Amino acid sequence: MPDMNQMLNMGWRLLVFFIPVLALLAFILANAVYLQYVERKLWAHMQGRLGPMRTGWHGLFQPIADSVKFLMKEDIIPAKADKWVFSIAPLILLVMAFGSMVVIPFGPETDFFGLLNHKVPLFVSNLNIGVLFVLAFSSIGTYGVIMGGWASNNKYSLMGGFRSAAQMISYEVPMAFAVLTVVLMAGSLNLSDIVNAQANRWFIIAFPVGPVALFVYFIAGVAETNRVPFDMPEAESELVAGYCTEYSGIRFGMFFMAEYMNMLVVSFLASIMFLGGWLPVQILPQTLGHLAHIAWFNRMLAAIPPTFWLILKLYFFFFIFTWLKGSLPRYRYDQLMSISWKILLPLSLGTLMVAAGMKQMGWL
Repeated sequence: MPDMNQMLNMGWRLLVFFIPVLALLAFILANAVYLQYVERKLWAHMQGRLGPMRTGWHGLFQPIADSVKFLMKEDIIPAKADKWVFSIAPLILLVMAFGSMVVIPFGPETDFFGLLNHKVPLFVSNLNIGVLFVLAFSSIGTYGVIMGGWASNNKYSLMGGFRSAAQMISYEVPMAFAVLTVVLMAGSLNLSDIVNAQANRWFIIAFPVGPVALFVYFIAGVAETNRVPFDMPEAESELVAGYCTEYSGIRFGMFFMAEYMNMLVVSFLASIMFLGGWLPVQILPQTLGHLAHIAWFNRMLAAIPPTFWLILKLYFFFFIFTWLKGSLPRYRYDQLMSISWKILLPLSLGTLMVAAGMKQMGWL
């Protein structure tokens, strides 16, 4: 039998392990719930409307009302559906989306402004293969969409699942090459190392490979998350709701939340790999910072907490997601495939080769 001290030590270790997990879960759920409210408001103002207004001040409680609706609505499973696969499909997508976030660092080690006696890391797990881990989990999550479309025993859902499979295969290849370009520039698969490698120069300004790699990565990320203009697996005008057609209640809510969580993952990686992660924005590079007024302004920006910068960059990419959905029409399916194989793939492969040459020459 373990003595009291051993039990206390075990309990403390479990508490230390679960605190970051619970904090990450709270952050993800809060963002997944309220980002859809922000998105609806942005769409409304783009279209000259007000958006949600009735539930709370300016509709501030609308996400809570929607969440309660998802929980209370009847969960219907079609009679001829594969009930086991139908039930676990949304759970797989949700778990994989959350799993992708556990290796993402939210900032450097901190003592929370002196509140703690020692510094603690702002991540759940710091893997040396963090980039590979995120890409792998994101790929597995797509199986949830395919399983949901097949198990529904509905032709529209099945077509949505097939489209998702083809889209995943097509756009993961250029996305992988874009990510490999960043890994080559940083010399590491660790996300924290990638941020630290940008201390003197963000990869977005590493011409010409940085901007091109970001362009390829973000377009592929929009397609991977099934967002407009690449929302062919859902395509309401063609497939009713695609793989979600037969889902209702909490299971539909899981698909809904997983979409926003995947958007967070794509935005986090774009911020970390190209915009310096938690590194502060500077009005001009350090080489020109000898000017008194510029140096003072840069010091003021550097005083802002690092995590704030990462979250700000995250929401910048989320705004682009929303802007695209409120502005662009849906592509045809043949156009969707052509963009990946005829444009993004050669572009990403060429960018990787140029980056390798510049690295060999010592220009990166």
